[in-house]
Amino acid sequence: MVLADDETMIRAGVRAILATDPEIDVVAEAGNGSEAVDLTLKHRPDVVLMDIRMPVMDGLAATAEIKRTVPGTAVLVLTTFSEDEYVARALGDGAAGFLLKSGDPRELLAGVHAASRGAAYLSADVARRVIGELNRGPAGRRMARAATSRARIDALTGREREVLAFLGQGLSNAEIAARMHVVEGTVKSYVSADFTGLGVRNRVQAAIIAYEAGLTDGDR
Repeated sequence: MVLADDETMIRAGVRAILATDPEIDVVAEAGNGSEAVDLTLKHRPDVVLMDIRMPVMDGLAATAEIKRTVPGTAVLVLTTFSEDEYVARALGDGAAGFLLKSGDPRELLAGVHAASRGAAYLSADVARRVIGELNRGPAGRRMARAATSRARIDALTGREREVLAFLGQGLSNAEIAARMHVVEGTVKSYVSADFTGLGVRNRVQAAIIAYEAGLTDGDR
């Protein structure tokens, strides 16, 4: 994988965590978004761990460029709670997930493995904050997005909608399985069906549709 962050100390700390997992190999480090793009083109890694605020080219622009030129590489975005609006913007650029710099190191390892398998990774805290950020948009835009999202869920079955609602709350497959009293494999099947029915690529996009369609407990 490629590690991109403009702070040397942060990169060293993250790399030390990644080094505890023998299945993860950091092939290069970048100090800005432009370097991250160049190194991705050179090494073609499975995953890029991308900071947002960097000089020359920020992480959002770098993510968009990587997904355009090396679509097979997954990009995990590093974020802090002060950067919610950036997280929402990155969704449309195909980011595979979001990790908190202040989060549990185990989440970092889990996120990298999920991204390498082509899955998305998002902590429940980040999911709730992304949805909160979207709720602060103009009223007219929120109403239009809500109508579109409600139309998109019409083709889902009742169980698929139930699972989608849990995704909208940022729950993991294991947590959803516990709520529904089913095995985790069943939940995975419903999640896959939700992705197909909604035409989305990851849990983050599905969660946003769930929220905008009114399937979650968030205030409308």
